Amino acid sequence: MIKTAISIWEACLQYIKDNISEKSYFTWFQPIKAVKLQDKILTIQVPSKFYYEYLEENYIKIIKSALTKNLGKDAKLVYSIMMEKNQQTDASFTVNIPSSQKAQIKLQEVEAPLFIERGSISPFAVPGLQKVKIDSQLNTNYTFENFIEGDSNRLARSAGKQIAKRPGGTSFNPLFIYSSVGLGKTHLAHAIGLEVKKIQSEKTVLYVSMEKFCQQFQEATKSNNRNDFMHFYQMIDVLIVDDIHFISGKKGTQEVFFHIFNHLHQNGKQIILTSDKSPVDIQDVEQRLISRFKWGLSTEIQIPDYTTRLAILQQKMEFDGIELSEEVLEYIAKNIKTNIRELEGSLNSIIAQATFNKKEITLELVEKTLSNLITNSKKDITIEYIQNLVCDYFKVSIDALQSKTRKRDIVQARQLAMYFAKKYTNASLSSIGFQIGKRDHATVLHACKTVDNLFETNKLFKSYVDELNKKLTS
Repeated sequence: MIKTAISIWEACLQYIKDNISEKSYFTWFQPIKAVKLQDKILTIQVPSKFYYEYLEENYIKIIKSALTKNLGKDAKLVYSIMMEKNQQTDASFTVNIPSSQKAQIKLQEVEAPLFIERGSISPFAVPGLQKVKIDSQLNTNYTFENFIEGDSNRLARSAGKQIAKRPGGTSFNPLFIYSSVGLGKTHLAHAIGLEVKKIQSEKTVLYVSMEKFCQQFQEATKSNNRNDFMHFYQMIDVLIVDDIHFISGKKGTQEVFFHIFNHLHQNGKQIILTSDKSPVDIQDVEQRLISRFKWGLSTEIQIPDYTTRLAILQQKMEFDGIELSEEVLEYIAKNIKTNIRELEGSLNSIIAQATFNKKEITLELVEKTLSNLITNSKKDITIEYIQNLVCDYFKVSIDALQSKTRKRDIVQARQLAMYFAKKYTNASLSSIGFQIGKRDHATVLHACKTVDNLFETNKLFKSYVDELNKKLTS
C-alpha cells in the first residue's frame, strides 16, 4: 500500500485520539490537514501560528510518538501556517526567527493622570511622544491565583499566562476573549495585566472600558486634541480594552481605534480585547477592524461545568473564612449553573441569611434561600434543551441531528435547533455550531436565514416554527 500524507496523518490521528480527551482532540487536531509527504517528512496545515505554538508546547510528545510509530525514527514534521486572504500569502514559517535590531529611543518620563473628570486638564496634552507613567486601572483582586481553571476557560487562561511572560511576543496578538456576562473574561483580562506588571514592571499596562475610551475620544475631539489622544494610546505596551463590542456603530471611534491598533500591533505591543460576542457576531463594525480582531487568538469562555463551579465555591468559602458542608456546596453547584457572578452571589445571600438570622447554614436554609433563584434558572433555555426538544418533536435522535447526514428531515431539524439556539440563548454563533455537530458559525448563519425564508414561504414549515416556539416559551 502506497503511503500518502492523508493516510499517514489519519493513522497518527487515530493514535492521538486514543491517548487524549475527546474535547482536546476535536479542538486541536480535527482542524489540521495533511498537505504533503516527502521521504519521511510530513507537512501538516494548521489554522494559525498560535496552533503551531500550542501544539509544540502541549502535544509535541504524543505527536512525535504517533509519527515514529507510522514513519519510523527519522520522521520529521513540518507545519504550514494557513493565512487569511487579506494577509500575507506566503505561508512558510521559520521556527527560530531572530528578533530584529531596533533603534533604542530614550523617552522622557512624565507623570500624567489618565482618567479625569469632565472639564479638567486633558490627560492627552503631552508634548511629543513621551513615555507616560500612568495608573494601569487594574483591579488587584483579579489575579490568576483566584481565577479557577476548568474546561470552560482553559484555553483562554493558558494563552493569558503565555502572554504575561512575553507580551506582544506571541502569535496570539490580539487576544480576543468573549463570553456571556459573569463568566470571568474581565477577571482574566485584569489577571494578565497584573501578571505582566509583576514580571516586567517597566511595561506600561492600561485597562480601559470601550465606553470610557469613547467618552475620552469625544472629549479629545471637542478640545481639538485627537492627535494627542492617539499618541497617548500608541505609547501603551499592553492595552486591555473591555467590552470592545460597544464600538459598534461609532464610525469616528472605529477610525481612531483602527490606527491605534495598527500602531501597537506593528510595534510589537500587546492588545487584549473582551466582548460578549465573537468577532464575527459584532454588528455595524468596519470589516477591516473585525479582520484585525481575528489576527491573533479568539477564545470563548463558556459556562463552567459542575466541577469548576464546585472549585469556585470552595475558593470563595476559604476566602470568606467560612465552613460549609459538602452537601450544601454540592447543592449550590448543581443548581446554580448560569454564571460565576450568580454562583458567588448565591453564596453571599446564604451567608447573609445565616448571619442576620443567627442560624446555622444547613441544606434546608440553603434550599429556602435559593428557591426563587433556582426556579427561575430552571426556566433558562439551553442549547442542549433545544436540541432535545427539536429531536423529540421530529422523532429523530441527537446523534442523527449532530451527524453529517444531508437527509431533508434531519437537515430541517438541525437548522431549527440552530435557529432557536440563536433566538433563545446568549451563545455565540461559533458556540452554537460547535454544540450542534461541531459546525462553524457560517453554517449557523445560513441555517437561520433558511428558517426565516421557509417561515415566510412554507405553511407547513411555519407551523413547525410556531409549535416549537410555544413549547419553548410555555
